[in-house]
Amino acid sequence: MEEKLILEDGIEVEQVYRRPETLTDVPYHYCPGCSHSVVHNVLMEVVADLGIQEQTIGVAPVGCSVFAYHYMNVDMQEAAHGRASAVATGIKRVMPDKLVFSYQGDGDLAAIGTAETIHTANRGENILVVFINNGIYGMTGGQMAPTSLPGMVTSTSPYGRDVSMVGYPLKITELVAQLPATYYVTRQSAHNPNAVRKLKKAITKSFEYQQQKKGTCFIEVVSNCPSGWKMTPVETIKYLEEVMFPYYPLGDLKVPKN
Repeated sequence: MEEKLILEDGIEVEQVYRRPETLTDVPYHYCPGCSHSVVHNVLMEVVADLGIQEQTIGVAPVGCSVFAYHYMNVDMQEAAHGRASAVATGIKRVMPDKLVFSYQGDGDLAAIGTAETIHTANRGENILVVFINNGIYGMTGGQMAPTSLPGMVTSTSPYGRDVSMVGYPLKITELVAQLPATYYVTRQSAHNPNAVRKLKKAITKSFEYQQQKKGTCFIEVVSNCPSGWKMTPVETIKYLEEVMFPYYPLGDLKVPKN
């Protein structure tokens, strides 16, 4: 909502954005250009818009996502590496009236947490899974992840990912979309304003579906990692558009039939 503000020098301006109360008053520490801070903002804006702050519980495991506790002003629960969806399942079953989400990276959700992810979705647990896919282990040194692209250079694949040796990238969202118990599955990004609007719409729908007890909602966010990719923030946006998105196309993979 736009409001009139008077600055110290007496100049009147319009305030077009206000930090929601669902975010703590702590500056983000993420690397410049990283999408984590943008996704944090969008996620917590939705919680504020829907008025569900007191009902929301987030679960974040190991990785860059672990820092979500510092910034998201909702009840949060830590989980062991890869186990966030299992922990979220337990919370939701014990407190079914709460709105529960997990916030996980690709090295977590699509590697050590593959089993938990697939079985959570296969049971149709009534939670939201937010999956940040930057194709690399961003926190621990830029190692190759299950989602690293063919030929992608990482600290553990200095000559590029060799699919004959380590296999192809795991398209976890396509796998989840095929499971009968998932309700809404989508792949979004946060690399420009239009993408952010689409991401916010997807998160909003997911919480609304959870309130309606529809089952598992799964949102992949194809993200960047300037430090891990050894690129400037601007270069990572170009890499997303020219390399990542063709392999991980954006859009809805499964939508409600009714």
